Amino acid sequence: MSVVNSRTLQIQRPDISQSHNQKISHVRKCCNNHLSVLTPSRSFKSSSELRSLGFSMPLNTNFHCTRSRFLVSRCESQKFSDSLEPDHDQNYVTDSSQMVEQKEASIVDMLEQSNSLLPHIVLASTLLALVHPPSFTWFTTRYYAPALGFLMFAVGVNSSEKDFLEAFNRPAAILAGYVGQFVVKPILGYLFGIISVSVFGLPTPIGAGIMLVSCVSGAQLSNYATFLTDPPMAPLSIVMTSMSTATAVFVTPLLSLLLIGKRLPVDVKGMVSSIMQIVVAPIAAGLLLNRLFPQISGVIRPFLPPLSVLVTACCVGAPLAINVNSVMSPFGVAIVSLIIAFHLSAFVVGYYFTGFVFHKASDLKALQRTLSYETGMQSSLLALALANRFFKDPLVAVPPAISTVIMSLMGFSLVMIWAKKKE
Repeated sequence: MSVVNSRTLQIQRPDISQSHNQKISHVRKCCNNHLSVLTPSRSFKSSSELRSLGFSMPLNTNFHCTRSRFLVSRCESQKFSDSLEPDHDQNYVTDSSQMVEQKEASIVDMLEQSNSLLPHIVLASTLLALVHPPSFTWFTTRYYAPALGFLMFAVGVNSSEKDFLEAFNRPAAILAGYVGQFVVKPILGYLFGIISVSVFGLPTPIGAGIMLVSCVSGAQLSNYATFLTDPPMAPLSIVMTSMSTATAVFVTPLLSLLLIGKRLPVDVKGMVSSIMQIVVAPIAAGLLLNRLFPQISGVIRPFLPPLSVLVTACCVGAPLAINVNSVMSPFGVAIVSLIIAFHLSAFVVGYYFTGFVFHKASDLKALQRTLSYETGMQSSLLALALANRFFKDPLVAVPPAISTVIMSLMGFSLVMIWAKKKE
Protein backbone atom coordinates (compact mmCIF):
# COMPACT_ATOMS: atom_id res chain seq x y z
CA MET A 1 0.00 0.00 0.00
CA SER A 2 2.76 2.36 0.80
CA VAL A 3 4.37 1.65 -2.51
CA VAL A 4 1.19 2.28 -4.39
CA ASN A 5 0.56 5.48 -2.49
CA SER A 6 4.07 6.62 -3.12
CA ARG A 7 3.73 5.94 -6.80
CA THR A 8 0.39 7.64 -6.79
CA LEU A 9 1.90 10.66 -5.15
CA GLN A 10 4.82 10.55 -7.54
CA ILE A 11 2.37 10.40 -10.45
CA GLN A 12 0.04 13.09 -9.12
CA ARG A 13 2.61 15.53 -7.79
CA PRO A 14 4.18 16.34 -11.15
CA ASP A 15 0.70 17.06 -12.48
CA ILE A 16 -0.01 19.38 -9.59
CA SER A 17 3.36 21.03 -9.96
CA GLN A 18 2.83 21.49 -13.69
CA SER A 19 -0.61 23.00 -13.10
CA HIS A 20 0.63 25.51 -10.58
CA ASN A 21 3.64 26.40 -12.66
CA GLN A 22 1.19 27.38 -15.35
CA LYS A 23 -0.65 29.56 -12.85
CA ILE A 24 2.60 31.27 -11.85
CA SER A 25 3.41 31.89 -15.51
CA HIS A 26 -0.02 33.39 -16.02
CA VAL A 27 0.48 35.73 -13.06
CA ARG A 28 3.86 36.84 -14.41
CA LYS A 29 2.36 37.47 -17.82
CA CYS A 30 -0.38 39.60 -16.32
CA CYS A 31 2.14 41.62 -14.37
CA ASN A 32 4.39 42.10 -17.38
CA ASN A 33 1.46 43.33 -19.47
CA HIS A 34 0.59 45.96 -16.83
CA LEU A 35 -3.02 44.91 -16.50
CA SER A 36 -4.88 47.42 -14.36
CA VAL A 37 -7.35 44.80 -13.21
CA LEU A 38 -4.60 43.19 -11.12
CA THR A 39 -5.28 45.11 -7.94
CA PRO A 40 -3.29 44.59 -4.76
CA SER A 41 -6.16 42.74 -3.15
CA ARG A 42 -6.33 40.39 -6.15
CA SER A 43 -2.55 39.67 -6.01
CA PHE A 44 -2.67 38.91 -2.31
CA LYS A 45 -5.50 36.49 -2.91
CA SER A 46 -3.48 34.73 -5.63
CA SER A 47 -0.50 34.41 -3.25
CA SER A 48 -2.60 32.89 -0.52
CA GLU A 49 -4.06 30.46 -3.01
CA LEU A 50 -0.52 29.39 -4.03
CA ARG A 51 0.58 29.00 -0.41
CA SER A 52 -2.44 26.89 0.37
CA LEU A 53 -1.32 24.50 -2.34
CA GLY A 54 2.12 24.15 -0.78
CA PHE A 55 4.12 26.42 -3.06
CA SER A 56 5.91 29.59 -2.18
CA MET A 57 5.99 32.63 -4.50
CA PRO A 58 9.47 33.42 -5.81
CA LEU A 59 10.87 36.70 -4.64
CA ASN A 60 11.54 38.03 -8.15
CA THR A 61 7.97 37.28 -9.20
CA ASN A 62 6.52 39.20 -6.29
CA PHE A 63 8.86 42.09 -6.92
CA HIS A 64 8.06 42.06 -10.62
CA CYS A 65 4.36 42.11 -9.94
CA THR A 66 4.77 44.87 -7.39
CA ARG A 67 6.81 46.90 -9.86
CA SER A 68 4.25 46.27 -12.56
CA ARG A 69 1.45 47.30 -10.29
CA PHE A 70 3.36 50.45 -9.43
CA LEU A 71 3.81 51.29 -13.11
CA VAL A 72 0.18 50.61 -13.87
CA SER A 73 -1.05 52.67 -10.92
CA ARG A 74 1.36 55.46 -11.84
CA CYS A 75 0.16 55.51 -15.45
CA GLU A 76 -3.45 55.39 -14.39
CA SER A 77 -2.99 58.15 -11.81
CA GLN A 78 -1.17 60.27 -14.39
CA LYS A 79 -3.93 59.67 -16.90
CA PHE A 80 -6.54 60.48 -14.26
CA SER A 81 -4.80 63.70 -13.22
CA ASP A 82 -4.39 64.73 -16.87
CA SER A 83 -8.03 64.09 -17.54
CA LEU A 84 -9.06 66.15 -14.56
CA GLU A 85 -7.39 69.37 -15.67
CA PRO A 86 -9.15 69.93 -19.03
CA ASP A 87 -12.50 68.84 -17.57
CA HIS A 88 -12.08 71.36 -14.79
CA ASP A 89 -11.38 74.16 -17.22
CA GLN A 90 -14.16 73.11 -19.52
CA ASN A 91 -16.63 72.93 -16.64
CA TYR A 92 -15.51 76.33 -15.46
CA VAL A 93 -16.04 77.84 -18.90
CA THR A 94 -19.39 76.09 -19.26
CA ASP A 95 -20.54 77.25 -15.82
CA SER A 96 -19.48 80.81 -16.59
CA SER A 97 -21.32 80.82 -19.91
CA GLN A 98 -24.38 79.33 -18.27
CA MET A 99 -24.31 82.00 -15.57
CA VAL A 100 -24.13 84.72 -18.24
CA GLU A 101 -26.98 83.15 -20.19
CA GLN A 102 -29.09 82.82 -17.05
CA LYS A 103 -28.42 86.44 -16.18
CA GLU A 104 -29.41 87.60 -19.65
CA ALA A 105 -32.51 85.41 -19.56
CA SER A 106 -33.53 86.84 -16.19
CA ILE A 107 -33.23 90.39 -17.53
CA VAL A 108 -35.32 89.51 -20.58
CA ASP A 109 -37.92 87.86 -18.35
CA MET A 110 -38.08 90.95 -16.16
CA LEU A 111 -38.65 93.15 -19.21
CA GLU A 112 -41.29 90.86 -20.65
CA GLN A 113 -43.09 90.47 -17.31
CA SER A 114 -43.36 94.22 -16.80
CA ASN A 115 -46.86 93.97 -18.30
CA SER A 116 -48.02 92.54 -14.98
CA LEU A 117 -47.28 95.93 -13.41
CA LEU A 118 -49.60 97.77 -15.79
CA PRO A 119 -52.64 97.99 -13.47
CA HIS A 120 -50.45 99.32 -10.68
CA ILE A 121 -48.79 101.83 -13.01
CA VAL A 122 -52.16 103.04 -14.29
CA LEU A 123 -53.40 103.51 -10.73
CA ALA A 124 -50.22 105.34 -9.77
CA SER A 125 -50.49 107.64 -12.79
CA THR A 126 -54.11 108.40 -11.89
CA LEU A 127 -53.19 109.39 -8.34
CA LEU A 128 -50.23 111.41 -9.58
CA ALA A 129 -52.43 113.25 -12.08
CA LEU A 130 -54.83 114.19 -9.28
CA VAL A 131 -52.15 115.21 -6.79
CA HIS A 132 -49.72 116.88 -9.19
CA PRO A 133 -51.37 117.62 -12.58
CA PRO A 134 -48.29 119.29 -14.16
CA SER A 135 -46.62 115.89 -14.25
CA PHE A 136 -48.93 114.93 -17.16
CA THR A 137 -50.20 118.18 -18.66
CA TRP A 138 -47.22 118.24 -21.04
CA PHE A 139 -48.67 115.13 -22.72
CA THR A 140 -51.16 117.02 -24.88
CA THR A 141 -53.64 115.68 -27.44
CA ARG A 142 -51.06 115.78 -30.23
CA TYR A 143 -49.23 112.87 -28.59
CA TYR A 144 -52.28 110.59 -28.35
CA ALA A 145 -52.15 109.25 -31.92
CA PRO A 146 -48.40 108.43 -31.87
CA ALA A 147 -48.77 106.85 -28.43
CA LEU A 148 -51.62 104.57 -29.47
CA GLY A 149 -49.77 103.84 -32.71
CA PHE A 150 -46.78 102.64 -30.69
CA LEU A 151 -49.02 100.23 -28.77
CA MET A 152 -50.33 98.85 -32.05
CA PHE A 153 -46.77 98.50 -33.31
CA ALA A 154 -45.94 96.40 -30.23
CA VAL A 155 -48.91 94.14 -31.00
CA GLY A 156 -47.84 93.84 -34.64
CA VAL A 157 -44.29 92.79 -33.73
CA ASN A 158 -45.69 89.98 -31.60
CA SER A 159 -48.16 88.79 -34.28
CA SER A 160 -48.05 87.33 -37.79
CA GLU A 161 -50.07 87.57 -40.99
CA LYS A 162 -51.50 84.12 -40.36
CA ASP A 163 -53.11 85.32 -37.15
CA PHE A 164 -55.09 88.02 -38.96
CA LEU A 165 -56.14 85.68 -41.76
CA GLU A 166 -57.44 83.24 -39.16
CA ALA A 167 -59.35 86.08 -37.46
CA PHE A 168 -61.40 86.68 -40.61
CA ASN A 169 -62.43 83.03 -40.51
CA ARG A 170 -64.63 83.90 -37.52
CA PRO A 171 -67.23 86.27 -38.98
CA ALA A 172 -69.76 85.47 -36.26
CA ALA A 173 -67.35 86.62 -33.53
CA ILE A 174 -66.51 89.78 -35.49
CA LEU A 175 -70.22 90.55 -35.89
CA ALA A 176 -70.80 89.97 -32.18
CA GLY A 177 -68.02 92.40 -31.34
CA TYR A 178 -69.50 94.96 -33.69
CA VAL A 179 -72.93 94.58 -32.06
CA GLY A 180 -71.36 95.00 -28.63
CA GLN A 181 -69.61 98.21 -29.66
CA PHE A 182 -72.39 99.93 -31.62
CA VAL A 183 -75.59 98.44 -30.16
CA VAL A 184 -74.99 97.40 -26.54
CA LYS A 185 -72.80 100.38 -25.60
CA PRO A 186 -75.04 103.09 -27.08
CA ILE A 187 -78.08 101.65 -25.28
CA LEU A 188 -76.20 101.65 -21.98
CA GLY A 189 -74.84 105.16 -22.67
CA TYR A 190 -78.29 106.49 -23.37
CA LEU A 191 -79.66 104.99 -20.13
CA PHE A 192 -76.87 106.38 -17.95
CA GLY A 193 -77.04 109.74 -19.74
CA ILE A 194 -80.72 110.02 -18.89
CA ILE A 195 -80.05 108.90 -15.31
CA SER A 196 -77.35 111.53 -14.88
CA VAL A 197 -79.77 114.33 -15.75
CA SER A 198 -83.06 113.06 -14.32
CA VAL A 199 -81.85 111.27 -11.19
CA PHE A 200 -78.58 113.01 -10.22
CA GLY A 201 -79.63 116.44 -11.52
CA LEU A 202 -76.40 116.97 -13.45
CA PRO A 203 -76.21 119.50 -16.30
CA THR A 204 -77.40 118.35 -19.71
CA PRO A 205 -73.88 118.61 -21.25
CA ILE A 206 -72.71 115.95 -18.76
CA GLY A 207 -75.40 113.56 -20.00
CA ALA A 208 -74.46 114.40 -23.59
CA GLY A 209 -70.81 113.62 -22.79
CA ILE A 210 -71.74 110.17 -21.43
CA MET A 211 -73.77 109.44 -24.57
CA LEU A 212 -70.92 110.64 -26.75
CA VAL A 213 -68.56 108.18 -25.06
CA SER A 214 -70.93 105.34 -25.92
CA CYS A 215 -71.15 106.36 -29.60
CA VAL A 216 -67.47 106.12 -30.53
CA SER A 217 -65.67 103.03 -31.77
CA GLY A 218 -63.74 100.50 -29.75
CA ALA A 219 -60.51 101.52 -28.08
CA GLN A 220 -57.10 100.42 -29.26
CA LEU A 221 -56.30 99.74 -25.61
CA SER A 222 -58.78 96.85 -25.79
CA ASN A 223 -56.46 95.22 -28.33
CA TYR A 224 -53.54 95.60 -25.98
CA ALA A 225 -55.56 94.26 -23.04
CA THR A 226 -56.58 91.24 -25.12
CA PHE A 227 -52.96 90.71 -26.14
CA LEU A 228 -51.89 90.64 -22.48
CA THR A 229 -54.60 88.16 -21.46
CA ASP A 230 -55.07 85.97 -24.55
CA PRO A 231 -52.36 86.63 -27.18
CA PRO A 232 -53.94 84.34 -29.83
CA MET A 233 -57.10 86.49 -29.65
CA ALA A 234 -55.28 89.79 -30.26
CA PRO A 235 -55.69 89.69 -34.09
CA LEU A 236 -59.43 89.08 -33.69
CA SER A 237 -59.66 92.04 -31.31
CA ILE A 238 -57.72 94.22 -33.74
CA VAL A 239 -60.05 93.27 -36.61
CA MET A 240 -63.09 94.14 -34.46
CA THR A 241 -61.66 97.49 -33.44
CA SER A 242 -60.50 98.31 -36.96
CA MET A 243 -63.94 97.61 -38.44
CA SER A 244 -65.73 99.67 -35.81
CA THR A 245 -63.21 102.50 -36.23
CA ALA A 246 -63.51 102.41 -40.04
CA THR A 247 -67.30 102.62 -39.91
CA ALA A 248 -67.31 105.18 -37.09
CA VAL A 249 -67.21 107.95 -39.71
CA PHE A 250 -70.82 107.05 -40.48
CA VAL A 251 -72.10 105.34 -37.34
CA THR A 252 -70.88 107.84 -34.72
CA PRO A 253 -72.67 110.86 -36.28
CA LEU A 254 -75.85 108.80 -36.72
CA LEU A 255 -75.83 107.54 -33.13
CA SER A 256 -75.05 111.03 -31.84
CA LEU A 257 -78.03 112.37 -33.79
CA LEU A 258 -80.32 109.70 -32.37
CA LEU A 259 -79.10 109.86 -28.77
CA ILE A 260 -78.01 113.44 -28.23
CA GLY A 261 -80.54 114.98 -30.61
CA LYS A 262 -77.90 116.98 -32.43
CA ARG A 263 -75.98 116.13 -35.57
CA LEU A 264 -72.33 115.66 -34.72
CA PRO A 265 -70.14 116.52 -37.72
CA VAL A 266 -67.14 114.30 -38.21
CA ASP A 267 -64.15 115.04 -40.39
CA VAL A 268 -64.16 112.01 -42.69
CA LYS A 269 -60.68 112.62 -44.09
CA GLY A 270 -59.32 113.25 -40.61
CA MET A 271 -60.95 110.05 -39.32
CA VAL A 272 -59.48 107.94 -42.13
CA SER A 273 -56.05 109.51 -41.55
CA SER A 274 -56.38 108.78 -37.84
CA ILE A 275 -57.25 105.15 -38.57
CA MET A 276 -54.23 104.80 -40.82
CA GLN A 277 -51.89 106.36 -38.27
CA ILE A 278 -53.18 104.65 -35.15
CA VAL A 279 -54.11 101.16 -36.37
CA VAL A 280 -53.16 100.14 -39.92
CA ALA A 281 -49.68 101.63 -40.39
CA PRO A 282 -48.17 100.63 -37.00
CA ILE A 283 -49.47 97.07 -37.16
CA ALA A 284 -48.28 96.68 -40.76
CA ALA A 285 -44.86 98.04 -39.78
CA GLY A 286 -44.62 95.57 -36.91
CA LEU A 287 -45.64 92.63 -39.12
CA LEU A 288 -43.15 93.58 -41.83
CA LEU A 289 -40.35 94.01 -39.32
CA ASN A 290 -41.16 90.65 -37.79
CA ARG A 291 -41.25 89.02 -41.24
CA LEU A 292 -38.28 90.65 -42.99
CA PHE A 293 -35.94 91.33 -40.07
CA PRO A 294 -36.58 88.70 -37.38
CA GLN A 295 -33.23 89.40 -35.69
CA ILE A 296 -34.12 93.04 -35.15
CA SER A 297 -37.57 92.03 -33.91
CA GLY A 298 -35.99 89.64 -31.45
CA VAL A 299 -33.71 92.37 -30.11
CA ILE A 300 -36.39 95.04 -29.60
CA ARG A 301 -39.22 92.73 -28.51
CA PRO A 302 -38.15 92.51 -24.82
CA PHE A 303 -38.07 96.32 -24.56
CA LEU A 304 -41.59 96.86 -25.91
CA PRO A 305 -43.53 95.81 -22.76
CA PRO A 306 -41.95 98.35 -20.35
CA LEU A 307 -42.21 101.13 -22.96
CA SER A 308 -45.84 100.20 -23.59
CA VAL A 309 -46.54 100.45 -19.86
CA LEU A 310 -45.09 103.98 -19.75
CA VAL A 311 -47.04 105.07 -22.84
CA THR A 312 -50.28 103.69 -21.41
CA ALA A 313 -49.67 105.53 -18.14
CA CYS A 314 -49.28 108.80 -20.05
CA CYS A 315 -52.47 108.18 -22.05
CA VAL A 316 -54.36 107.64 -18.80
CA GLY A 317 -52.86 110.40 -16.68
CA ALA A 318 -52.86 113.22 -19.24
CA PRO A 319 -56.65 113.59 -19.84
CA LEU A 320 -57.27 113.46 -16.12
CA ALA A 321 -54.59 116.05 -15.35
CA ILE A 322 -55.91 118.41 -18.04
CA ASN A 323 -59.51 118.18 -16.73
CA VAL A 324 -58.69 117.87 -13.04
CA ASN A 325 -60.66 120.99 -12.10
CA SER A 326 -63.87 119.56 -13.53
CA VAL A 327 -63.25 116.19 -11.90
CA MET A 328 -62.70 117.81 -8.50
CA SER A 329 -65.86 119.90 -8.84
CA PRO A 330 -68.96 119.25 -6.64
CA PHE A 331 -70.55 117.02 -9.29
CA GLY A 332 -67.28 115.20 -10.03
CA VAL A 333 -68.05 112.29 -7.66
CA ALA A 334 -71.43 111.73 -9.32
CA ILE A 335 -69.83 111.73 -12.77
CA VAL A 336 -67.18 109.23 -11.66
CA SER A 337 -69.85 106.94 -10.18
CA LEU A 338 -71.90 107.05 -13.37
CA ILE A 339 -68.89 106.34 -15.58
CA ILE A 340 -67.89 103.39 -13.38
CA ALA A 341 -71.41 101.98 -13.56
CA PHE A 342 -71.51 102.47 -17.33
CA HIS A 343 -68.22 100.66 -18.00
CA LEU A 344 -68.94 97.91 -15.48
CA SER A 345 -72.27 97.21 -17.14
CA ALA A 346 -70.60 97.10 -20.56
CA PHE A 347 -67.92 94.64 -19.38
CA VAL A 348 -70.51 92.35 -17.76
CA VAL A 349 -72.99 92.43 -20.66
CA GLY A 350 -70.24 91.80 -23.21
CA TYR A 351 -68.95 88.83 -21.22
CA TYR A 352 -72.29 87.07 -20.65
CA PHE A 353 -73.73 87.98 -24.04
CA THR A 354 -70.78 86.17 -25.64
CA GLY A 355 -71.26 83.17 -23.37
CA PHE A 356 -74.90 82.96 -24.41
CA VAL A 357 -74.25 83.24 -28.17
CA PHE A 358 -71.07 81.12 -28.40
CA HIS A 359 -71.73 78.58 -25.65
CA LYS A 360 -70.44 75.75 -27.88
CA ALA A 361 -67.14 77.42 -28.80
CA SER A 362 -64.00 75.49 -27.87
CA ASP A 363 -62.26 78.67 -26.70
CA LEU A 364 -65.31 80.16 -25.02
CA LYS A 365 -63.56 81.76 -22.05
CA ALA A 366 -60.94 83.49 -24.20
CA LEU A 367 -63.68 84.70 -26.56
CA GLN A 368 -65.74 85.99 -23.64
CA ARG A 369 -62.79 87.96 -22.29
CA THR A 370 -62.06 89.40 -25.74
CA LEU A 371 -65.61 90.59 -26.38
CA SER A 372 -65.85 91.90 -22.85
CA TYR A 373 -62.85 94.15 -23.54
CA GLU A 374 -64.35 95.20 -26.88
CA THR A 375 -67.66 96.13 -25.29
CA GLY A 376 -66.37 97.73 -22.11
CA MET A 377 -63.46 99.70 -23.56
CA GLN A 378 -64.02 102.34 -26.24
CA SER A 379 -62.01 105.17 -27.76
CA SER A 380 -62.63 107.75 -25.07
CA LEU A 381 -59.73 109.77 -26.45
CA LEU A 382 -61.63 110.10 -29.73
CA ALA A 383 -64.73 111.17 -27.82
CA LEU A 384 -62.63 113.72 -25.96
CA ALA A 385 -61.26 115.10 -29.22
CA LEU A 386 -64.76 115.31 -30.72
CA ALA A 387 -66.13 117.01 -27.63
CA ASN A 388 -63.40 119.64 -27.64
CA ARG A 389 -63.81 120.27 -31.36
CA PHE A 390 -67.55 120.16 -32.00
CA PHE A 391 -69.19 121.18 -28.70
CA LYS A 392 -68.94 124.65 -27.28
CA ASP A 393 -69.77 123.67 -23.71
CA PRO A 394 -66.56 122.41 -22.00
CA LEU A 395 -68.61 120.17 -19.68
CA VAL A 396 -69.20 117.74 -22.56
CA ALA A 397 -65.49 116.86 -22.44
CA VAL A 398 -65.55 115.94 -18.75
CA PRO A 399 -67.15 112.45 -19.06
CA PRO A 400 -64.76 111.38 -21.87
CA ALA A 401 -61.76 112.54 -19.80
CA ILE A 402 -62.94 110.56 -16.78
CA SER A 403 -63.87 107.62 -19.00
CA THR A 404 -60.30 107.37 -20.26
CA VAL A 405 -59.05 106.80 -16.73
CA ILE A 406 -61.87 104.55 -15.48
CA MET A 407 -61.86 102.44 -18.64
CA SER A 408 -58.12 101.84 -18.37
CA LEU A 409 -58.19 101.07 -14.66
CA MET A 410 -61.08 98.62 -14.96
CA GLY A 411 -59.78 97.02 -18.15
CA PHE A 412 -56.27 96.39 -16.91
CA SER A 413 -57.57 95.28 -13.51
CA LEU A 414 -59.46 92.59 -15.41
CA VAL A 415 -56.22 91.77 -17.21
CA MET A 416 -54.53 91.14 -13.88
CA ILE A 417 -57.46 89.11 -12.49
CA TRP A 418 -57.98 86.96 -15.57
CA ALA A 419 -54.27 86.38 -16.08
CA LYS A 420 -53.97 85.03 -12.52
CA LYS A 421 -56.97 82.77 -13.05
CA LYS A 422 -55.35 81.35 -16.16
CA GLU A 423 -52.17 80.56 -14.21
